[in-house]
Formats: sequence, structure tokens, C-alpha cells
Amino acid sequence: MNPAAFPWPRWIVHRGGGDAAPENTLAGMLLAAFAGAKMVEFDVRLSADGVPFLLHDDTLERTTDGHGPADALPWKALSRLDAGAWFSPRFAEEPLPSLADAAQLLNDHGLCANVEIKPGPGREAETGARVAADCAKLFAGQTPPPLLTSFSSVALAAAGEAAPALPRAWSVRQWDDGLIAQAQALGVCALDLPHHELNAERAAAVRAAGLWLLSWTVNDPAQAAPLWALGVSALCTDSLDCAVSAA
Repeated sequence: MNPAAFPWPRWIVHRGGGDAAPENTLAGMLLAAFAGAKMVEFDVRLSADGVPFLLHDDTLERTTDGHGPADALPWKALSRLDAGAWFSPRFAEEPLPSLADAAQLLNDHGLCANVEIKPGPGREAETGARVAADCAKLFAGQTPPPLLTSFSSVALAAAGEAAPALPRAWSVRQWDDGLIAQAQALGVCALDLPHHELNAERAAAVRAAGLWLLSWTVNDPAQAAPLWALGVSALCTDSLDCAVSAA
């Protein structure tokens, strides 16, 4: 794989709109689009009745007015929750979006998608397969295609079986010397590591294995410079201003 052929933008806005809007909402993605961002990351999990929707946590309390496990409710109930008021009163009544909602917005505004598969406990394979299959349909014809990422190797394996044409990246929190072999066994195109886990030796090993290297979370262009020098292909950021000014 030629690292120079990396098809996505270099900056990816974290959770839709970064620190400018409530995470994983259409409002955040619209802000990113209007600001001039080129790619957004967002988290997708399944409702009790199997509908893919956007939410980071396993539980509802932090970013909605709901309570309890996120996958204990059907989509109809989840769609009525307020996912914006926690961030600011001006985002009150902003709903949780479905994956279909998000895909429509991104397609309409020409934003690239980094879809992080966030399975609830015990639903790794189910979530990976469903999210990948839906992405293949919802983003059909988009160039470049959505990049599917996950911390769950089980979800990524299921995603690869359900939608083999979609590229996948494995997110890991800590480096170990077996990562590259595991990534190759999964058939992913990239490894996604925290920036503080990278050094020249590790970055060179990833690239020598034919994998792209992604990193998170970087909120300062000056902090990004040494990472670009290591050969990192893209950075995830909470700073919408950073993503736009450095794009």
C-alpha cells in the first residue's frame, strides 16, 4: 500500500463538530461543513431494535436527558431524547441522529465519513455487521468511501465480512509489538493510535507493513508537525478551528 495514496483528508473532526457543538449530532456536522472541514468522525451503535444511531457512551446520561443503557431502548424512544441541552441551551432539543440521518447530511454537504463502530456489551459482531452493511448502502458511490474504525476487533471482523469493499482501521489505546501482525490478520488498511504512543520506530514499522497510520487527539497544528514528520496520514481533532485552519 502506498502511503502517498491516502484518499481521505488529513484532518478529521472528532465526534461530528469537535468542541464547537454537542457531540454526535447533526448540528455539529453542519457546523463542521459550514466552517470548511472536509471529514468528520462519529460513533455508531445499535438500539434495542437494531437501528444504528449516533452515541459514544454505553449509557445515556452524559449526553442526553435519558437514563440507563443506550441499547435497552428502541429507536423510537431514543429519537425523542434531547442530545443537545447538556452542551448549551442553544442546542436544546437537538435529537440523537440515526446513521441514515447522518449519511444524508454528509452526502448532501460533501463531507467524508469516519464511522466508529461502538458496540454495546455483547453486541460486537452484530453491531459491526449491521453498521458496515448500512454504510455500504447509505454511502454508495461516495468517493472516497467511509472509513470504518473500531476498538473492537470482533466488530471489525464482522464489518469486513458484511461489507468487504469498505476500508477499515483498527483503533488501539496502547502500543504493543504484536499490533501489526494482528492488524494484518484483521485485514485492515490502517492502525489508529493515540499520538503519545507514537515514535519514529513504531511509525516506520506500521508504514513498512503497508498500513496507513492515523492518530488522535491533536488540537494544535504545532503539535501535529512532528506527527506529520513521522508519516502519519491523518489526525483526529476536537478543534474545529484547528482542522479548518490547518487543512
